Amino acid sequence: MQGSANLNVMVKAARKAGRSLVKDFREVENLQVGSKGPGEFVSKADMAAEQLIREELSTARPQYGWLGEETGEEEGKDPTRRWIVDPLDGTTNFLHGLPHWAVSIALEHKGEIVAGVVFDAAKDELFVAEKGAGAWMNDTRIRVSGRRQMSEALFATGIPFSGKRTLPAMMQDLAVLMPQCAGVRRWGAASLDLAYLAAGRYDGYWEREFHPWDVAAGILLVREAGGFVEPLRDGGDMFADRSLVAGNGEIFVKFAETLRRR
Repeated sequence: MQGSANLNVMVKAARKAGRSLVKDFREVENLQVGSKGPGEFVSKADMAAEQLIREELSTARPQYGWLGEETGEEEGKDPTRRWIVDPLDGTTNFLHGLPHWAVSIALEHKGEIVAGVVFDAAKDELFVAEKGAGAWMNDTRIRVSGRRQMSEALFATGIPFSGKRTLPAMMQDLAVLMPQCAGVRRWGAASLDLAYLAAGRYDGYWEREFHPWDVAAGILLVREAGGFVEPLRDGGDMFADRSLVAGNGEIFVKFAETLRRR
């Protein structure tokens, strides 16, 4: 894919952070880990990756704003543009030696995501998208799946942990959805769940509580791959509610209705 200058900057930053994380991942048992709340952890690797990304992006585009998982929000001289960054999505997987985590970088312009990168460094899979230019993985165009039946569909989600308030609702979701589908996966990295949906590996995804940096790049990937992403609550606001439902064009309506009407 011949991307814009902004996308090329994003890819360079994601690859640089990914290389750093892979080195730490190989020595995961030696990482110094600190608690960041129930069930959430932050490592030196995570912080170092965000710093690498921020240096790369701010050097190239010093006027843009910033929203990062570890370092928070900062308005730029250009109030219309900001980076949205998760330097290590899937931290718990990373710290348990599971090779399923990613670097996620999105560019927002006037409230809309216009470019996104999700880099799975452990598997060397780079997912990229720009508004109007399609979605790609390692220079190959990707599309959402064409499955039409709920009974054939494989879904992904994020199951709440450590007593989060959304756990009862999620258990109800699973109770109504599981009898209708081929399975549900919980792999612990929202950015990759959405990237896999864009690549046709999953047929749908929903989340009841997310942070913007978890999903910003992935939302664009799905839409540019021909899929749909909407607020989980009918008529709601996706980022205000912090919940979404996504799927391919064939089963999206049925999938969304199943969750909304349960």
